[in-house]
Amino acid sequence: MFYQWQGDVLVLNIRVQPRAAADSIAEVLGDQLKLRITAPPVDARANRHLIAFLAKTFKVAKSDISITSGESGRNKRVRILRPARLPAIIEQAP
Repeated sequence: MFYQWQGDVLVLNIRVQPRAAADSIAEVLGDQLKLRITAPPVDARANRHLIAFLAKTFKVAKSDISITSGESGRNKRVRILRPARLPAIIEQAP
């Protein structure tokens, strides 16, 4: 499963594709959620952009999101504190 709840914290396993044409949630790949972001993977710009994209998507403050593992790679584990909105891909997942 690409996500799990730990109380009021949503934990996501993410596969990031940087330098995409647009920011989007792409698909579920096994136990990861593939996200496309426009930022390049240079000087942590992709991580900052990813946090901003997730904050907008889940309607939370950027400070409510943390990358707990995979900061320098494409595979990341992200914690989102009390998401106000869930994308359809999560709502429809079993």
